[in-house]
Amino acid sequence: MPNKKKKKYVGKLEEFPSKTIFINVNHLENGNYELNIIQKNKLILKTTFIKK
Repeated sequence: MPNKKKKKYVGKLEEFPSKTIFINVNHLENGNYELNIIQKNKLILKTTFIKK
């Protein structure tokens, strides 16, 4: 009977966020909006949404 080699499986998880930001759009007027998230004067996320 041959020796079986053990297989090692390795995975890495990104760090989970420690804080959460909520944006309540209920109080916004209807229309098109653009959300810009900036860190250290650099744009890291730009998204648009429509409030109906």
